[in-house]
Amino acid sequence: MTIKIDCRNIECPGPVLKTKQAIEEQGVTNIQVIVDNDAAVENVTRFLNYHEFEVSVDTDGLISTVEGKSTGKVIKGGSPNKKKADKPEDYQKQDYQKIMVMVGSSVLGSGDDELGAKLMINFLKTLKEMGNDLWRLVFVNNGVKLTINDSKALSILKDLENNDVHIMVCGACLTHFDL
Repeated sequence: MTIKIDCRNIECPGPVLKTKQAIEEQGVTNIQVIVDNDAAVENVTRFLNYHEFEVSVDTDGLISTVEGKSTGKVIKGGSPNKKKADKPEDYQKQDYQKIMVMVGSSVLGSGDDELGAKLMINFLKTLKEMGNDLWRLVFVNNGVKLTINDSKALSILKDLENNDVHIMVCGACLTHFDL
């Protein structure tokens, strides 16, 4: 069964939540999600990849004009082709909990921002000590600034991601800060 979801003009995390609902409630094996911003493309693609969908992004399927810019995107997910990755619910069934860390600032503590930035980098470095218990890092608000190309934290985050830590970045926050 293939369904089409129109998520234009819906802010983050709405497109991901609508996609999740369609997959869970309707048992879809093929899905088209129409979005109108790059953050939604990234978030829905990441979500579908996590659920083992083959994903392709097609900008020709829908073109809408907003202030003279072509911002339409169509995300197409294919049928799952691999065993699904463990989900948090699976760990709860096994009486085992994974850890999620939410980062809402680019500094740790308040007072001196230069010191706070150094403390945050050191904090992120210590996260690998959690080993397999660390499941996900979620960056929101000013914390998204740690995930951009010129961030001192980027190499640390890439290393964590290479060690199977899922890293999520708020698209609305990136847009707010024009990143």
